[in-house]
Amino acid sequence: MNLFAEVRGLVLELLEQMVAAGDLPEGLTFDNVAVEPPRDALHGDMATNAAMVLAKPAKMKPRDIADKLAAKLAEDARITSAEVAGPGFLNMRLDAALWQNIVKAALNEGTAYGRSTLGAGKKVNVEYVSANPTGPMHVGHTRGAVFGDALASLLDYVGYDVTREYYINDGGAQVDVLARSAYERYREANGQEPEIAEGLYPGDYLIPVGEALKEKYGDSLLDQPESEWLLDIREFATDAMMEMIRGDLAALGVVMDNFYSEKSLYGTGQIEAALERLETLGLIYEGVLEPPKGKLPEDWEEREQTLFKSTEYGDDVDRPVKKSDGAWTYFAPDIAYHFTKVERGFDMLIDVFGADHGGYVKRMKAAVAALSENKVPLDIKLIQLVKLFKNGEPFKMSKRAGTFVTLRDVVEQVGADVTRFHMLTRKNDAPLDFDFDKVLEQSKDNPVFYVQYAHARVCSVLRKADDAGIAHDDATLAGADLTALGHEAEMAVAKKLAEWPRLVEIAGRNNEPHRVAFYLYELASDFHSLWNRGNDDMSLRFLQEGDAATSQAKIALARAVAVVISAGLGILGVKPAEELR
Repeated sequence: MNLFAEVRGLVLELLEQMVAAGDLPEGLTFDNVAVEPPRDALHGDMATNAAMVLAKPAKMKPRDIADKLAAKLAEDARITSAEVAGPGFLNMRLDAALWQNIVKAALNEGTAYGRSTLGAGKKVNVEYVSANPTGPMHVGHTRGAVFGDALASLLDYVGYDVTREYYINDGGAQVDVLARSAYERYREANGQEPEIAEGLYPGDYLIPVGEALKEKYGDSLLDQPESEWLLDIREFATDAMMEMIRGDLAALGVVMDNFYSEKSLYGTGQIEAALERLETLGLIYEGVLEPPKGKLPEDWEEREQTLFKSTEYGDDVDRPVKKSDGAWTYFAPDIAYHFTKVERGFDMLIDVFGADHGGYVKRMKAAVAALSENKVPLDIKLIQLVKLFKNGEPFKMSKRAGTFVTLRDVVEQVGADVTRFHMLTRKNDAPLDFDFDKVLEQSKDNPVFYVQYAHARVCSVLRKADDAGIAHDDATLAGADLTALGHEAEMAVAKKLAEWPRLVEIAGRNNEPHRVAFYLYELASDFHSLWNRGNDDMSLRFLQEGDAATSQAKIALARAVAVVISAGLGILGVKPAEELR
């Protein structure tokens, strides 16, 4: 049940009637007509911009349109008043029964309340994390993993067919460095002093890999030339790192549907096929790039390369796909990888990148637009940095990793649920501070606690209802006489519940799961406000002594809050708390 969509449908129906009556000209489009909560709750329950957006195409004054629309709205039994404000905004107040029915809908539909068909079953590939398989995941990967996973859940909730994908960057020079680093730990396992030269990975996490290599190879690889062991150890170490990364993700509650290996693109003709596709479109040529603006890199030289005409699709400059020596650039396998996504039949692609990949956005979008002939949109979400604090001071730890804080460090400190929720308390492209003390603080200033506390309070109400012998299964509560819910504080909670279906559609349309976290905090705030008012006004308490019917109505409201919090936390990948200690 989407009450905002229902009222918007009413507005559109009345606008069509106005066209038929000659009060509006024919040929108008109503796509931009919206019904939303007013900026100030004192102005009403809902507001529509209909008169404002139709005035110019209709060649009429907004106020004239608004006055006629308001008169028609006032005739509908669901609308108790429709008032024109300012130049033509139209504020509406709704009959209390509509808000009470929201409570009933949430109880009847459970966590499916708010689900929509926005995605219409379209296939979407969400690629996220994709950390190099050279060590454990660090805190920066943590934020990307949480965001990507919550986004995938959000898109599923609004009706998309979602595939969660991890791109294993196992085709570049970094895995050769991993192999050399693992070889030194293999030497160490065989009693020799490891030589961790500059540029190798120093973390202790490779010690078990060295020991496993000893168990497999004994001392047979000692003093052998690199050419004899590099490929075998590269594969062995990469597999070990991916096993570690899968464990890191599992600790955070992230499970991928698919892992795609970059290495599988080499020597299989897939890179060549993707570039041939671009070449048939006239987008591959041999040329010389202009020198970069500003100071020239020391290694820059004017040379002919194989270039992709990415400027045809909005990029700033054309991009090399093959070097002058015939080797592929880093961009070439990325083009091929995204071509596989297009060929696999995805209707929409989403990539979640670290903030340091900002320069990659335009070229990647250009490649997908060209490969799909503009049929498959690509949205790239950049994840800004996370700054760690403890006791108000910058925080560093993790000898095991060498030089960075790992995902496991964070989860072991505060738990997966707290980590996930807090990582979504800022928009993805905004920096985020993560204070180990504040995220565990039991106060209103800590959104994780505040939302969980609201759910726990509902659970305490249900336990007290058990003690009082008041039936409170969802079916019974949905059938209760909800007219007892009439106080403004109760209505505020019901109105916030009504916003949930609209909110998730907006979040899903814009690929913004942080909106869910923000909404849950607002819902919790309204619920806590109602709870606190009950301390002074006994009529607002959820259990009314000696009045089971009124108690059930009030418990129904509380239970509906828990239903929506559970649904929202489910999208964020967080388990709702039944009690807090």
